[in-house]
Amino acid sequence: MKAQARNSSTGRPKLTFVVTVPESASFFRGQLAFFVANGFAVEVVTSPGPQLDEAREQGATAYEVPMCREMKPWSDIVSLWRLWRLFRRTQPDLVVAGTPKAGLLGTVTARLAGVPRVIYRLHGLRLETAPGWKRRVLWLTEWVACHAAGQVLCVSPSLRERAIALGLVEAERCSVAGKGTSNGIDTAHWRRTPEAEATGRRTRAALGIPETAPVVGFVGRLVRDKGIVELYEAFTRLLPSFPELRLLLVGRFEDGDPIPAELRARMERDPAVRMAGFAVDVAPYYWAMDVLALPTYREGFPGVPLEAQAASVPAVCTDATGAVDALVDGVTGLRVAVGDAAALESALRRLLGDAELRRHMGQAGPGWVQENFERDVVWKHLLACYRSFLQEAPKQTRALRAAAIDESR
Repeated sequence: MKAQARNSSTGRPKLTFVVTVPESASFFRGQLAFFVANGFAVEVVTSPGPQLDEAREQGATAYEVPMCREMKPWSDIVSLWRLWRLFRRTQPDLVVAGTPKAGLLGTVTARLAGVPRVIYRLHGLRLETAPGWKRRVLWLTEWVACHAAGQVLCVSPSLRERAIALGLVEAERCSVAGKGTSNGIDTAHWRRTPEAEATGRRTRAALGIPETAPVVGFVGRLVRDKGIVELYEAFTRLLPSFPELRLLLVGRFEDGDPIPAELRARMERDPAVRMAGFAVDVAPYYWAMDVLALPTYREGFPGVPLEAQAASVPAVCTDATGAVDALVDGVTGLRVAVGDAAALESALRRLLGDAELRRHMGQAGPGWVQENFERDVVWKHLLACYRSFLQEAPKQTRALRAAAIDESR
């Protein structure tokens, strides 16, 4: 076995994460400090933002390189140049680039700069719900990112299967760390304790929800791809059978991929719908729910169902990529087909009408989540993955690496 790479300036292997926007640095919350404690010199590269202070507090070095989420050729060229110059100067041993734009720019520039080992961290496939020419462009950018990297590390088993099926990457270069997710979750934060129950009751009261009213909840962006249209249709079909039923929406409407304007207006006027808006800590809202619904069209690996199950709330998810991995069908929740409002209604009806089933599924959720997705569990799988990759022969040639080092002097 080859010796693990060591950065000459620190004596520790240098691990560099690249994401497009600083909000995505939440993927690494707590994780950066874990890798520092386990022998890595850690760096984070993303667009400017106050979230980088959190990365620095975890012991990582943070670099600001502006990157645009959307396609902007001139801005993208400038970002490519800046990333290339940065990698030539810092000489990482392993670059892990994720999120669509940074995944493309980060893998390509790392390859050109002679970084010996590059991982594309695949968080999801926007192309799955994109139409026409945009789908073809997104497929091409994903293909380039996958082939610029030595390995593709997916956040869920179903995402790996989908990437391989779409011809983006070969099976032998595509893997999942453990059971997946970007960062795991801190199950203790979501645990339903007597204090949490009291907080849930206060949250209901603040929202004007009667203590006895059944509540179906949703957490996330209020857009078409999250299945909001189907969720509201299923909800209105359930109201005649459950007159006190409330729909609790935690999140914001967005201009990108919006739901129809008339539907949004109807939801905002509906007295049975409670709009909580964006929340930094959504735990009190889970404790106010009876069932979580996530009728999404596509995911990488959604954290919301894991949080809900850790809070002893059964979840109803679609069989979309990523979402299919987020519960145990019939044990911790129920699975329905993508875009099927009738199936969603049926699953919610089953849970709302059977308190004992909700209780059993709610009790099964925390243990399953803790065993497979507790943060420490996920981080250890990632650590093993990165260490293993550092042992492998690099995809880039040693000559290219040496040339980049010489030019940077």
